[in-house]
Amino acid sequence: MASVIEVPAGAPSCRYFLTYTGVGIPFRLVGPLDEAQVPNRNTFIRAWFDSDERLIGFDKLVYGEVELAHRYAYHANGWLARAEIMMCDEEPIVLQFDKAGAEVLAE
Repeated sequence: MASVIEVPAGAPSCRYFLTYTGVGIPFRLVGPLDEAQVPNRNTFIRAWFDSDERLIGFDKLVYGEVELAHRYAYHANGWLARAEIMMCDEEPIVLQFDKAGAEVLAE
């Protein structure tokens, strides 16, 4: 991936997972890993959560390279406000959502 999206501001620490599930965003991460297990994996996810335990970003790493990156921002009511998604060397895709969680189409 040519340019990785910045690590979310205010992310206190990173946690690790095997994979994600579902098709909607934000993704649901599954298979928590201990940090000691990470060096033995070819593929894993490093993720950041905010103080309310909402996923604010993750990187999917494959053989040490970021293949997929998501960054999320939330409205005060907890609904997803923005998602920035980058895959491999492609330009980021930015999705915006209203306070009820409906996608706002770009004009």
